[in-house]
This record gives sequence, C-alpha cells and structure tokens, in this order.
Amino acid sequence: MPLRDHFHAPFTDRRNWDEVHGMWPAVIVQHLADQLPPEYFAAPKVHLGRQFEIDVGTFDAPSDQPRGLVEDPGGGAATVVWAPPEPTMLLDAELPDVDEYEVLIHHQDGRRLVAAIELISPSNKDRPETRKQFATKCAALLLNEVCVVLIDVITSRQSNLYSDLLSQVNQNDPALGDEPPATYAVTSRWCPRGKRGRFESWYHPVSPGSKLPVLPVWLDDTSGVLLDLETTYEQTCRTLRIV
Repeated sequence: MPLRDHFHAPFTDRRNWDEVHGMWPAVIVQHLADQLPPEYFAAPKVHLGRQFEIDVGTFDAPSDQPRGLVEDPGGGAATVVWAPPEPTMLLDAELPDVDEYEVLIHHQDGRRLVAAIELISPSNKDRPETRKQFATKCAALLLNEVCVVLIDVITSRQSNLYSDLLSQVNQNDPALGDEPPATYAVTSRWCPRGKRGRFESWYHPVSPGSKLPVLPVWLDDTSGVLLDLETTYEQTCRTLRIV
C-alpha cells in the first residue's frame, strides 16, 4: 500500500485521512523506539480541533449589587468587593482550534523537548491565520533548538507551510523554486554558532508516483535517528487495511 499507489484516496477522502493521520504518529513512535538511545523517548500527540465561536455579551448587574466598600451590619470592619472596570473592547470572537498530529521526542533529563515531527493537517493550511499560527509555532521550536520535521501530503490545499516557516525565520531555500509545491517532507534545525547561528534543512518534494523519503531527526548537534516515511506509511495502511 505505498503512498505512490494510494496518494489521492487516503488524503482527499476525509474518513481515510483521519484514520491514516490518527494512526501514523503511533507507527512512527514504534519505528523510532528501536533507534532512540535510552535517554530519549518519543510519544504521539493527536489533537482533534474544532472551529468554535465565543459569544461575548454584556451583563448588567442589579442596581442593588454591592460595589466597593461594604459595611458589616454588625458594626465590624468594612470589606472590599472586587469591582472590575468595564472592558475597553467587547466583540464576538472566533478562535481557531486546528487538528494536530505530531510525534514529540524528549530527553529523559527534565523531559526536554528535542524534536517535533509534524504531520500537517488540512486545518493547518485552510486559512491565512492558521497557516501563520502553525509557522509561528514551528519557528519558536527552531529558535529553542528543537529539530522540526514537516510532513505535508495534503493535496487539497496548495499553500506551502515550509515556505511560511522560512519567512518567519528570515531564511530562503532555493530548492522551493518560484512556486513551492504543496506536498513535501523536510527536516529543519537551528544550531547556534556564536551570534549568527546556522539554519539547516533537508527538503524533499513529494508527489503521486514518488516514494516517501527517509529524513534525519536530530537529537542534538551531532547525533540523531532516521525516519523512514515510506515504511511507516505502508505499515499504517496495512494496519488500517486501506487498499
């Protein structure tokens, strides 16, 4: 069940897409378990977001509600009732809550995060605000010296979040060309080198008919493990019996 034979079906049909991306992080964790040194561990994280609205309204307090100092009828000391000021802005708000499919690798010492493997979802790409939210999150991880792996096989959205991420950190990858492809897999990391540091990427475009790449996942400056995306994807499809 390689991706090259089933590229469109799992990732344009919502049911198949949810099943594959829900299972794929767990398979990746199993794949990495035998490679990781004993001081590291990987764990899947799946968050199924939803778009929701918060209606913010005003409430008028009863006219006899005490505000400020209140005298004790028994003659005791006065108490203070909290009287918050009126807000300077009041409006209906819609907060994005996107789907997240990821594998996080931690060092056992203090559970320090060293790598984040992100399986990009349609909700990460469907609106400018969610694309910016995702790129900002990944940029913050990189600046904290966390290796970031992006896996984007979403054919229904044409934006390229790796390109958005590069814009966040003021970098450019000539491999993207003038029209960055919508599907790809890439590993990126930021290595401090004095005042400037060094940004490194291992970028692979992905398309129907091609094989998913093997990506490095860095644990520190000099050591890491290999993530075989083709093997883990095929195992996911076999487990789910997607044919």
